[in-house]
Amino acid sequence: MSDLIGFRTGEATVFSSADQGTDAMLEILIGSINGPAGHAFANLMGQTEGHTRMFAMRACNQQVRPATLMVPKVTIKSTAYVNLLGGPVQSAIADAVLDSVIEGVIPADLANDLCLIVMVWIAPDCAANPDVDRKDLYRTNYEAMKLALVRAMGNSPSIEELIANRHTIAHEMYDPETGESQW
Repeated sequence: MSDLIGFRTGEATVFSSADQGTDAMLEILIGSINGPAGHAFANLMGQTEGHTRMFAMRACNQQVRPATLMVPKVTIKSTAYVNLLGGPVQSAIADAVLDSVIEGVIPADLANDLCLIVMVWIAPDCAANPDVDRKDLYRTNYEAMKLALVRAMGNSPSIEELIANRHTIAHEMYDPETGESQW
C-alpha cells in the first residue's frame, strides 16, 4: 500500500547541450497522499505572486498520475517564462512521471495513492532568449525527472555513499578550500 512510501526525496541535474542555458535542476518529494507529502502537496495548491504552481499535464485533460505539482524555484517575471514552464518543462515532467510508472520505477498500483512535488529550475536567461532551444529544455527536464525519481525510489545516494565521498566531492558552486565557485 501507499503507506510504504511515506516521504522520499530525490534530485538530479542534467546539463544543456552546447551551453544553451537549458540546464535542469530538479528536486522532488514523493509520498502518500495520506502522509506528510500529501499534506505539503495540498498546502502548495494556493498561488503566491511570482511563483505560479501547476499540475504536470501530458495534454489538455490529461493530468499525469501520480498527481504531480510543479513549483518554480525562481520568481516568474514574464509570460515567456510561464510559456517555458507550462510548455516544454511541464510536458517533460509529465512524460517522465508516466514513463517511470510504465517502467516500474513508480508502482502502477500506487499511482492514485501517491503525489509528487517537483521544484523546477529554469534559468531566467532562457525566458529572455527568443531562440532558446525548447527541445533541449524538454530533454534536460525529462532526463532529470526520470533520474530524480529513480534516486528517490531507491533512496540514493545511500548514507554509505555519502560518507565514502565526504572528502572527495565538493559542491560545484562553492569550494571550501578556495571559497570560490568551481564553475
